Amino acid sequence: MKIDVRVPTLSDSVASGTLLPWRKQVGETVARDETLVDLETDKVILEIPAPASGTLLELRREEGAVVKADEVVAVIETGEGVVAPAPSPAAQAAPPPAAAVTPAASMAVPAKAGVPLPAAPQAPVAAPGESRREPLSRLRQRVAERLVAAQHTAAMLTTFNEANMQPVNELRQRFKAEFEVKHGVKLGYMSFFVRAVCQAMQQFPVVNASIDGNDIVWHGDVDIGIAISSPRGLVVPILRRAQTLSPAGIEAAIADFARRARESRLTLEELSGGSFSITNGGVFGSLLSTPILNPPQSAILGMHTIQERPVAENGQVVIRPMMYLALTYDHRLIDGRDAVQFLVAVKAALEAPQALLSEN
Repeated sequence: MKIDVRVPTLSDSVASGTLLPWRKQVGETVARDETLVDLETDKVILEIPAPASGTLLELRREEGAVVKADEVVAVIETGEGVVAPAPSPAAQAAPPPAAAVTPAASMAVPAKAGVPLPAAPQAPVAAPGESRREPLSRLRQRVAERLVAAQHTAAMLTTFNEANMQPVNELRQRFKAEFEVKHGVKLGYMSFFVRAVCQAMQQFPVVNASIDGNDIVWHGDVDIGIAISSPRGLVVPILRRAQTLSPAGIEAAIADFARRARESRLTLEELSGGSFSITNGGVFGSLLSTPILNPPQSAILGMHTIQERPVAENGQVVIRPMMYLALTYDHRLIDGRDAVQFLVAVKAALEAPQALLSEN
């Protein structure tokens, strides 16, 4: 019996995807639920599994084809004694060059948000004296579209401040061993920042709002997008209802996001929505930057590298671990006063962080 292999259902925000190299070729046996091919969308990579065990009889669409939900991409024969047709010329073509292979196996990325790891040496992108062309991935295309749209539609403005991270460092040093034993996850910086943002949102809820046409949409939950580097580029999974999470819950969720981002296993739902974002360029050494909004969100917080600098305290010059903070916001909705005071509230929470480490 012939059984069609179809593209799985996609979300409302994803219309199509691009087929990556087939893992099986015509004539090979396949097992039920075995992955036949990966589908790259502008948000995630989805696996297309075999709906039944049998022999791969036909490939309807080739690598690189753009396909839509429910489209038939292959056919499996489940009967016994099936003689598969000879592979098509496309199937017999030489494998793609190394640069076209999904880079998940060749690129090292941070194992956890906030903790950078050295990147593995990369092969030259082109031979000396030559140039090489390759298409943008769907993720890169979508990121480019959204960033350009943000520049054209929002009135973006960035306000800056700096936070003395010594109180957070001292708390982490004091409780990190106990925290890891109790919760099975390391105590990083992100839980402090997420909780500081949620605390500041209580005073300035407009920072969590968004514009839809001529309406303001007020969000009851603080759904924070956490920017994470992945082999495919930057992805932003959503920390849902962040205002209800404990520090351990935040750290565990972000560690899980980072692990599954490396494995290209984040779901469409996890990458959709969000009312605010946090990005941490500091893990790569960035001292200062101006983050770009992730529409339709109205604000994004940029974290940066912690650097010891001389600062004045009580009339004395002392050395403190300082971090520059940047808040980019949509001035159409958020007034400068609210943006500045929101960032000041985040700074104040980080410099008196005991409440941020509570379980409530």
